[in-house]
Amino acid sequence: MTTRAPRDDNDEAELRVSRPATSAAGVPGVVHGLAAVLEQSGVRRGAKALRLVNQQKGFDCPGCAWPEPGKPHLAEFCENGAKAVAEETTVRRVDAAFFAEHTVAELAGRTDHWLGQQGRLTEPMLRDTGDTHYRPIGWDAAFGIVADALTGLDSPDDAVFYTSGRTSNEAAFLYQLFARALGTNNLPDCSNMCHESSGAALSETIGVGKGSVSLTDITDHADLIVIVGQNPGTNHPRMLTSLEEAKRRGARIVAINPLPEAGLQTFKNPQKARGVVGKGTLLSDLFLQVRLGGDLAFFQAVNRMLVDADAVDHAFVDQYTTGYDDAVAAWQALDWDDVATATGLPREALEAFVDEVRRADSVIVCWAMGLTQHKKAVPTIREIVNFLLLRGNIGRPGAGACPVRGHSNVQGDRTMGIWEKAPAAFLDALESEFGFSVPRRHGHDTVESIRAMRDGRVGVFMAMGGNFAAATPDSEVTAAALQSVPLTVHVSTKLNRSHALPGRRSLILPCLGRTERDVQAGGEQFVTVEDSMSAVHASRGTLKPASAELRSEVAIICGLAERVFGGDSGVPWRAFASDYTAVRSRIARVVPGFDDYEAKVAVPGGFVLPHPPRDSRSFPTASGKAQFSVNELEVLRLPPGRLILQTVRSHDQFNTTIYGLDDRYRGIRDGRRVVFVNPSDLAALGFADGAMVDVVSEWTDGDRRAPSFRVVAYPTAPGCAAAYFPETNVLVPLDHTAEVSNTPASKSVVVRLEPATS
Repeated sequence: MTTRAPRDDNDEAELRVSRPATSAAGVPGVVHGLAAVLEQSGVRRGAKALRLVNQQKGFDCPGCAWPEPGKPHLAEFCENGAKAVAEETTVRRVDAAFFAEHTVAELAGRTDHWLGQQGRLTEPMLRDTGDTHYRPIGWDAAFGIVADALTGLDSPDDAVFYTSGRTSNEAAFLYQLFARALGTNNLPDCSNMCHESSGAALSETIGVGKGSVSLTDITDHADLIVIVGQNPGTNHPRMLTSLEEAKRRGARIVAINPLPEAGLQTFKNPQKARGVVGKGTLLSDLFLQVRLGGDLAFFQAVNRMLVDADAVDHAFVDQYTTGYDDAVAAWQALDWDDVATATGLPREALEAFVDEVRRADSVIVCWAMGLTQHKKAVPTIREIVNFLLLRGNIGRPGAGACPVRGHSNVQGDRTMGIWEKAPAAFLDALESEFGFSVPRRHGHDTVESIRAMRDGRVGVFMAMGGNFAAATPDSEVTAAALQSVPLTVHVSTKLNRSHALPGRRSLILPCLGRTERDVQAGGEQFVTVEDSMSAVHASRGTLKPASAELRSEVAIICGLAERVFGGDSGVPWRAFASDYTAVRSRIARVVPGFDDYEAKVAVPGGFVLPHPPRDSRSFPTASGKAQFSVNELEVLRLPPGRLILQTVRSHDQFNTTIYGLDDRYRGIRDGRRVVFVNPSDLAALGFADGAMVDVVSEWTDGDRRAPSFRVVAYPTAPGCAAAYFPETNVLVPLDHTAEVSNTPASKSVVVRLEPATS
């Protein structure tokens, strides 16, 4: 059965705006999620898939990385998880006939929503130099093109190997092994654009670049949960169930965000009677509407107030930390006028938060992109660690740092070595295990990769999953950079923007999805993933693949590697492709914490990787102690007539995948080109609610313009605005990045509004 998505691409024609919601989920969430599955997958295929989402004998949701409880609910998925499953199990197909019908230029003119709705890719496709269309190509011929291009490079560093967070542990390990066997560390990934800032800050301060809490810390132990720069109702909806458990146990919850988000107001749990017929659960006890970029000043001020009140765990500080006196001196020099300007909050709001902290024995701080995508993202997260260290909130039940990851295995990819600057210990272990000289010079991250492509320094760009063109900043620069590369290769399940912006030659290699049965020469296979809280577990697809031509990511990597290196490379690529236990046995010998991998992952729920700060209050830093830090405060002072813009997701989207054109929680229907602005700012700027504007960002090398956006009066923090990505990625300059992490600073872009020019 093959169906086509609706062909109408006029996405903004019927845009409607209503009042934003004050509650999340409930019956509407169930209805919308199930409707997507029934529409795209049908009753039988859809029901079979949903029955196995996040189950111990099923597959890990292709969506977010929120962990599963020890005993998953029979319906352990959210509305957006159901939509992710619908997109992967859809009966719509993008086959040779589709590509014959549509030129590449036509595809480039379509919206991201339209492209994504066309369905699953079915066979390898090639767009050759000068061609107007993609055309079918066999796997062997496709591998030959890639192998010839790679072996013909002047240097291995002329190749770039990008990775999406949905890649399994097994595929990620083999992908980095392939790149390093070739001779490069050019391994950018989606972490570079999201939690790179978290990893950098946590590595510096506690010695481990991952969160330090478990799911039960949140549900069973925390007294206070602080949620900063995060919208779990849309981005991690199953987190709301955990927060509800904590709240009903007696925990307090504080939300700190420029936008009031429905999911942090009231949660109507569709699995509970109170969420269906009752009022739901009020989650946030305190909402602090901080100005964009004001989180660093906020936590500096809070830390100063805690020290002034002597609300410090001095025994913990003395035994487990260093740098305390320098941090205190910096806080004492804080200018309260700067704090007020940066945060937009009155002193009373900070005092109310400090009161919450002082009453709590155990505090967890959760955060996401609202913190990591600022120029001062790394100092901000270091300051949060200072906040946790002050009262001993690391390494005990119900306390710690909780960066909430996006894609379901983005953390696992990094654990497996997908990193342009992997530590020497990992490279040493890899070299010892496989017997070849591993490159040591750091490779390109995502932003550096775009610069290298732009400057003509990349001969092959390969992407293992993801939608590089839509996920990255400075859209016009990135598009031109991709199109200049001699060969681009995309391993994908569905059509996306990157396929419509091909290099001079471009291949699309279709792969199995997370939901599909993976049968190799050694029998039926499973893969493993790591969630946001360092738990590793199995994922088993059960559905019939969308096409007999699909290959697993593991099979694609191994087939390509065998073509490049031949049969005498010393790495048993064919054996790896045949039986994934062979891959896991090598991971166990290379990656710390994976000893007895096969036995551990066979246990229901898998296993948790070691985390010294969490497990034993031991800190693998240079000093052997947790590090207090001094972080310089820079207050972003706007010129007259300007706003600070943050890019955000709609509720009908996951990262760059656009499920639909509604954002129910913010009151948007049938459109995406909107910009949310505080009513007082609209009045000052002279724009009426509903006016059509161009959004223009200002940077040292010139302006960037996103045309034809509808202004929506919205209760965002004064001086701040918000709009959806990827439509506004064009406004984020390539060189506007976070200190240390080089993550695009998409949450703090200075813009002006102009009357629409078209």
